Amino acid sequence: MATVTIDGDTLVVEIEGMDKLWALKSRLTIPLDKVRGATADPGMIHQPKGIRAPGAHIPNVITAGTFHLAGEKVFWDVRDPAKAIVVELADAQYARLVIQVEDPRTTVSLIEHSVRRP
Repeated sequence: MATVTIDGDTLVVEIEGMDKLWALKSRLTIPLDKVRGATADPGMIHQPKGIRAPGAHIPNVITAGTFHLAGEKVFWDVRDPAKAIVVELADAQYARLVIQVEDPRTTVSLIEHSVRRP
């Protein structure tokens, strides 16, 4: 699971517990100007993941780490698809983050209210 916070102009994703080991990451920081938006999306877990490098994918248990698909890099950290959100990014290290959070609705609202719209 991940905890999402906003620190000034930065989206901070803290990977918690053993997920750090599976995802091979403990923290992601993304400038808010690179964040396009976020949605709650439990169905995302059924989408193709691509090539895992590095990370772990045990179907119906955990998807965590960096995955490459169709020229894009996607970061995953999901055990419970019902709590999954997708954070869309532009011109960042990843094209999107697919992460499990405690309260998807509240986290999506936090991100959406923090993103500057033109």
